[in-house]
Amino acid sequence: MRKLIYGMNLTLDGYIAAPGDDIGWSVPSDELFQFWSDRLPATDLSLYGRKLWQTMSPYWPTVDQRPDATPAEVEFGCRWRDMSKVVFSSTIDKVDWNTRLVTGDAVAEITRLKAEDGGPMDIGGATLAGAAMRAGLIDEYVLATAPVLVGGGTPFFTALDNWVNLNLVETRTLPGGVILTRYEKRR
Repeated sequence: MRKLIYGMNLTLDGYIAAPGDDIGWSVPSDELFQFWSDRLPATDLSLYGRKLWQTMSPYWPTVDQRPDATPAEVEFGCRWRDMSKVVFSSTIDKVDWNTRLVTGDAVAEITRLKAEDGGPMDIGGATLAGAAMRAGLIDEYVLATAPVLVGGGTPFFTALDNWVNLNLVETRTLPGGVILTRYEKRR
């Protein structure tokens, strides 16, 4: 059975985007880019909700063509472009960059994918991850918490019906005061 990992950059007050889907608060360091980039080769499949896909897909596949891109950004973008991805959406009809579109029941498809043999899967996007969280499908949480308060927006965590007990497996401080934490679901 595959492991499902939910990880994103978020604010200290728990938001992945400020009101209006503003992510201008997030200015990741090269070290944070390197952390996310280093995770990609071990990731067998990345799962995205529509909004996160539409945020990432116009930028990352061609970042290596931008003269102002840092080496860490280029490395992340090339790895991201080349990896296998699944986008869950009922409102878009086309995806590219080694990506498959799923328009049906996301929880059923994620459950099916988890049951397959293979390496770990990452999941991104608050709505998609929230559905997987409520279904008890997420095995690990990776939080890159920035030292900023935005007061509202799109939360990293969703409302849950039951507690999820976690074990801390890693914590470290990155440049700019970003605190990286990893938790695994307690079995």
